Amino acid sequence: MARKKLMRFKWNDEVHNLFQPEKDNYKFYKGNWKEYFKNTNPIVLEVGCGRAEYTTGLAALNPDVNYIGLDIKGARLWKGSSLSIEAGLTNTAFIRTKLQNLEEFFEPGEVKGIWITFPDPKPRESEAKLRLSGLRFMNIYRRLMPQGGKVFFKTDNRILFDHTLEVLKEPSLKISNLVFTHDLYQSDLLAEHYGIQTTYEKTYLNQGVSINYLKFDFLPL
Repeated sequence: MARKKLMRFKWNDEVHNLFQPEKDNYKFYKGNWKEYFKNTNPIVLEVGCGRAEYTTGLAALNPDVNYIGLDIKGARLWKGSSLSIEAGLTNTAFIRTKLQNLEEFFEPGEVKGIWITFPDPKPRESEAKLRLSGLRFMNIYRRLMPQGGKVFFKTDNRILFDHTLEVLKEPSLKISNLVFTHDLYQSDLLAEHYGIQTTYEKTYLNQGVSINYLKFDFLPL
């Protein structure tokens, strides 16, 4: 196992599509991701991407959109990075960072969409500011998408989901077109997840747990 980790860390250090603190170009492309991707296509993020099932899955389906997966765990990012290269995907990138630092990598208006897929629910009240669908992060997403943008959220955790719905009532977020379901696989929104399932999602489905899903648009400021 230690050898596998060393090989993955070496990969992360050398591969071109993964940005981490040890690299000189770690924050180089802020405001200028078109130089990395060599195009001006829209940028969509998967925050807390884990094994990056959505980053890689959506990138394969939508070659005219650039997808960037972000996570703090290098071993998880290795999976998405290596899958992208094996599949010949040129419209993906990965960043190792704490997600509260998103604005160190993107300028306002540079992001057109964000997927939040099965984040840690952070159930303790003392952890509320770390919930990726909480108000702190929604305000970050809002600042990255001042000209409008879409947010998609999937979770098995009903408490976190209902908390998120309350957060979205905050008038300053200026959202529209909110739709949601407490049981994605029994709703007419099912096609919207493109048949992509995370590892966590598969586990929960096998246990008979319902999957919550919502999407909304940020109105232009």
